[in-house]
Order: sequence, then structure tokens, then C-alpha cells
Amino acid sequence: MINIGIQLEPKYKYVRPASLAEAIQLLNEPGINSKVLAGGTDLMPALRQNAPDFERLVDISRLVELKTIENKGGTVILGAGVTFSEAIESKTLQEAVPFLIEACRMIGSPQIRNVGTIGGNVINAAVCADSLPVFVCLGAIAHLCSLERGRQIPLDRMIIGPNHTCVEPGELLTGLSFEMPPKGTKTAFNKLARGGISRLSMAVMGGVNDKGMVDHVRIVPGAATPRTVRFVDAEAILTGNRPTPDLIHQASCQIAESMLVITGRRWSNEYKERALISLAEQALSRVFPA
Repeated sequence: MINIGIQLEPKYKYVRPASLAEAIQLLNEPGINSKVLAGGTDLMPALRQNAPDFERLVDISRLVELKTIENKGGTVILGAGVTFSEAIESKTLQEAVPFLIEACRMIGSPQIRNVGTIGGNVINAAVCADSLPVFVCLGAIAHLCSLERGRQIPLDRMIIGPNHTCVEPGELLTGLSFEMPPKGTKTAFNKLARGGISRLSMAVMGGVNDKGMVDHVRIVPGAATPRTVRFVDAEAILTGNRPTPDLIHQASCQIAESMLVITGRRWSNEYKERALISLAEQALSRVFPA
């Protein structure tokens, strides 16, 4: 091989901070556009197709501060750097939120789950992100940190559109927190996918009182609307009533109707309506078995 002396400049720089504080400093360094690297399962494929829109990668994948999984007095705290595999193996999460475990198990391949992170799945705000319906169902709070302050914001308010959040430049998502579901709560997650990517998904949690009436329920479809939100009209149909198969079907049909109110009618709606009703009936029947 002939070396003609041409040296190519790298497309971007790479740095691995030793602490969360150093990562925040790097993300706020004047004069350089930095981007966070956690698992890289979305970033690396994107870079194969498009030139980078940043000058430096800040690799936070090994920061121990972002690996927390704990239950503090009924509040579950989950670090943004926790991988899907680590979440699946967590006894705390298995006991507290089994439908999060279900969602994580359905994400990609074992290789993807071993490096992909909870924080990355959330902060990318893709409508097909499998963890989002579960976290919105749980009323999760996003914890953000910058040089000037730390702040907390409900996850469903942090995400304002497809791949779009209200996270400010220089802020870093450090984790999520949520209250333990009430005792006796059952959960369910299911999805329809193509090539591993969710086309539609459904997260449901709920429970009944000692008379067999629904006393709490939350229903959150995924990949059905531009923002991942609770479908409160369907929840209202079930709340305070006995969850019979007919009532579950009625609530499931309301979910499809609510989707159409948000998205408007499109060519794909005929399929999506039927698929969403089916997903909802399956999930609700698991949470409220006959």
C-alpha cells in the first residue's frame, strides 16, 4: 500500500467523562456542539445514512450514577443509563412493574437489549418506543440536570411530539421515578411489530375493589398518536363498573375512536382501528380477567 501522506480529519471527537458532573460540564462547554452517547442503538445506524450534526460525542454509558434501580419508600427510581437487559434482570422491577419487563423483553435482539438504555429509548421520543406507554401509564417523572439546576417534569409533558421533547440544550436526562402501583394492581403490555419495530402497542394497569368493580385503571396505546398519552375516555367507561367482556369491548372501541379524534382519518385507519381494538381487548382481559 502506498501512503501518499493524506490525513483525514475525524468526523467528530469522542470523550468519556468519569462522572456525571463532568458529563454535564462537557455538554455545556462553549463553542462545541456535543451529543450524548449512551447505548448508541439509534445513533449509530443514523450516522451510516447521514453526516453527524454534532462535533463531539460524550459517552455516558459507564457512569455509575445513571445505573440506579431502587425502591425508596414506595417510589421506584430508575437511572437513565440502565440497559434493557439490566431492567429485565432487576428483582425490584419484576415485582413492581411486570409490564415494563414485558416491554423490555420485546425490544430488538439480545445484543440491542444489552446496550440500549431506558434513557435513550425515552429521550429519543420515537412514537414506536416500547417503554413510553409503560412509563406514561405509571405517571413517570423525568429527572433532568444542567449546570444551573436540576428539574423534574412529568414524562408525558416532556415529550411534545414525535422525536421532540422540551429538554433544553445542555440538559441531561438522569433518570425516571414513579410511584409503586397500588396493591393488587395487574399490568399488561402487548404490541404488533414489523421487523421488531412497534406498529402499535398497548400498556394497561388497573385493579378492582372488594366488590369486583374497577377502582383504578390506566390505558396508554403506543405508536397510535403523535404523543404518548393516557386515553381517559376509555378509562372512564371502566371505572366504577364490573369489567365484563362486553364492557371491555366497549372501552376498546372507545380507544379506537379516541385515536381518530387525535390523528384524523387516514388510509391506514381501517387496519389500525381493528388492530388497536384487538390489542386493547387482549391487554384489558389480562388485567381484568373474567
